[in-house]
Amino acid sequence: MKSAPSTATADSLSNTQLVLRLLRLTWLFRSGCVKVMILQIGLLVFGLSGLSLTGLGIDYLRSVLDPASPRPHWPLSLPPPASWPPVAGLSVIAAGILLLAGIRAILNYKYSVLFSILLQQQVVVHLRSIVFKKLQSLSFRFFDDNASGSIINRVTGDVQSTRLFIDGVIMQGLIMLLSLGVYLIYMISLNAKLTLLCLSTTPLLWLMTSIFANRLRPAYKQNRTLVDNMIRWLSETVQGIHVVKGFAREPELTRRFADASREVRDQKQWIVAQTSFFSPLIAFITQINIVILLAYGGYLVIRGELPLGAGLVVFAGLLQQFSGQVANIANLANSFQESLAAARRVFDILDAPVEIESRSDAISLPAIRGAVTFQNAWFAYNPDTWVLQDVSFDVKPGQRVAIVGTAGSGKSTLISLVPRFYDPQKGCIRIDGHDLKNVNVNDLRRSVGIVFQESFLFSNTVAENIAFGKPGATMEEIRRAAKIACADEFIRRLRNGYETLLYEGGADLSGGQRQRLAIARALLLDPAILMMDDPTAAVDPQTEHEILEAMESAMRGRTTFIVAQRASTLQKADLVLVLDHGRILQAGTHDALMAVRGPYQRMVSLQAADKESLQALSAPPTVPPTSTHAKGGL
Repeated sequence: MKSAPSTATADSLSNTQLVLRLLRLTWLFRSGCVKVMILQIGLLVFGLSGLSLTGLGIDYLRSVLDPASPRPHWPLSLPPPASWPPVAGLSVIAAGILLLAGIRAILNYKYSVLFSILLQQQVVVHLRSIVFKKLQSLSFRFFDDNASGSIINRVTGDVQSTRLFIDGVIMQGLIMLLSLGVYLIYMISLNAKLTLLCLSTTPLLWLMTSIFANRLRPAYKQNRTLVDNMIRWLSETVQGIHVVKGFAREPELTRRFADASREVRDQKQWIVAQTSFFSPLIAFITQINIVILLAYGGYLVIRGELPLGAGLVVFAGLLQQFSGQVANIANLANSFQESLAAARRVFDILDAPVEIESRSDAISLPAIRGAVTFQNAWFAYNPDTWVLQDVSFDVKPGQRVAIVGTAGSGKSTLISLVPRFYDPQKGCIRIDGHDLKNVNVNDLRRSVGIVFQESFLFSNTVAENIAFGKPGATMEEIRRAAKIACADEFIRRLRNGYETLLYEGGADLSGGQRQRLAIARALLLDPAILMMDDPTAAVDPQTEHEILEAMESAMRGRTTFIVAQRASTLQKADLVLVLDHGRILQAGTHDALMAVRGPYQRMVSLQAADKESLQALSAPPTVPPTSTHAKGGL
């Protein structure tokens, strides 16, 4: 038996492959990244210039207080005129520091705007767009295999975490390397031996960072799974709120959601605890560098081998900045692990196989007549069980096909193959002689109108819901489709007619009204083939009558497939297919099948018996006539 295709996964990618893919994603935003780096270089240059002026000010002040101390080294060897009082010289230095601070403030503002708005948000919008686009191209199988809560979390939370690789890893990593390089060169220019001693603990920092990253990697993957579980509880509870309240399960579900939320919190707290332990440890190690600086650097200042301001003070500032960048490795490693865990889940969607798509040489489907042929079609959702087995039949244009069978017999699956929601693993399906796999998918689906068992309506106007498959439809076309579906009358009675804004899922309409809108939506495309998946299931007799009336109007002149159990519908069918465990047990007209002992005859007979019993129960009780002779008469 041929296995059903499975959803691709990014779990098989190594970290190196994953990083390479993320680097290719980063390359798409290279323009913004370059601008950010240019601004960062400016911030670095002006920051170091301000630090140098601070050291110059200290050395200048020291030379004023102690004329025997070394002379300060002025920029470009241009000291202030000897006639200037000390206050004037200090004022010039102070003005320079303020000017540089002002320039840095402007650059910081531009950096924040570019980094946060242009870079971060562009990445998020791009990722969400391509993930959402990919979701639209995936077959029903992907959505069968993945919970809606998990998909929503990937499009929202995981996309946000994935973009951390660009701004929290790549950009911050480049900024860190650039800063460390500049600080290192500056410190070496001041005193190479002092630099070597102060940075002797750096290899230990790299080792600890590696251990920390390996420790957190599985934790981030687990965190995404726990968040999925929490969102699933939320999504299912909101969707099934009527069932929850109907069985008074609010306290139990509240407890379960709170438990799922606490699991996310506890696991996240563990990650935070690890990070919180690592960061102070890094900070403590970097303080050893300060001790070395004060000990050996102070010794050099005393010996006159290192200036106090432009030497020791500036070196201290550089070492502090250097240590800060090294300590940021913890955040970098944190962001790296979080982004990798999220990226795997995002790439799971982007790598999922597109099972149903138009071939490069697909033909454009012309206006079709509606002839449908199933030829030895086999289909399975998973490798273990065939849902349809060797299904073959022919339908002429304009015929009505009723499909009956027990639950799980494959009725809904059969009609899902006509618009190519799925492809059969074996055999083929043809429309007007064209193999569906050779036809443009969009052309095919525009030729097939579909009314599902449970009609879904969007939070939009009535007119927009009817015109969903044809956004450019005129109001005249929308009204015509509504009239054929017997929906125009009730729509006009709504508060704003066709412009009435519906609640989510059409909750403010009755079941029959929702189904008639769904029928109108299908009919607006004027399809040659109409598919109806038991649209009268689980409705009351009055609603059923309304839907059947709309269905009768809709089916005229179209090839129609309808999953149905009602004898009134079956009697009007040109072909009745009786399914059982994916096989066609019987096929023929209603009268022909009733003339043969078999499952169809038994089903209709039982249905008739049930109807007679129901009529008997609903009939008024028979009251015996009152006797004219009273007991014990006078």
